[in-house]
Amino acid sequence: MNDDYYYYKKMFKKGLEYQDFVVEFLYHQGLPLITYTSQKYQIEKGENRLGVEIKFDDNFKKTGNLFIEVEERITENKKYINSGIFRNDNTWLYVIGNYEWAFIFFKVQLQGLKNKYKIIEIGRKTSRGFLIPKEDIKKYCGLILDFKKGMKKWHF
Repeated sequence: MNDDYYYYKKMFKKGLEYQDFVVEFLYHQGLPLITYTSQKYQIEKGENRLGVEIKFDDNFKKTGNLFIEVEERITENKKYINSGIFRNDNTWLYVIGNYEWAFIFFKVQLQGLKNKYKIIEIGRKTSRGFLIPKEDIKKYCGLILDFKKGMKKWHF
């Protein structure tokens, strides 16, 4: 196994833990999500029954920008494949953030932003996507989750 494989596994684990954190928060806000745990259902259906994709952005606190993934490369497969906002599943809402804040976007809206921002490849070359600069987040975000204070309505 190479370093990319271990990096991918580490990030995948961090993402699942963050997903559970958000699911628990939403449950206490009156929005229970029924998550799929098998790889088969996650690939065929999506992360959960409601169609909410949840992503952890570990660099958000440091940069203030959100990284929106459009393609990924799993180490055994050298070719990039559609992922994130371009995965063909039941997702219609996209939640991304960290343990302080999360931002909820419509998936179709993020797909439309792909051409507005430059596509970049992360350092390990396992993911491609674009950055939404911190000054643009509120422009496109529908709802903000403040994990200390609750939900804050924006434009839904």
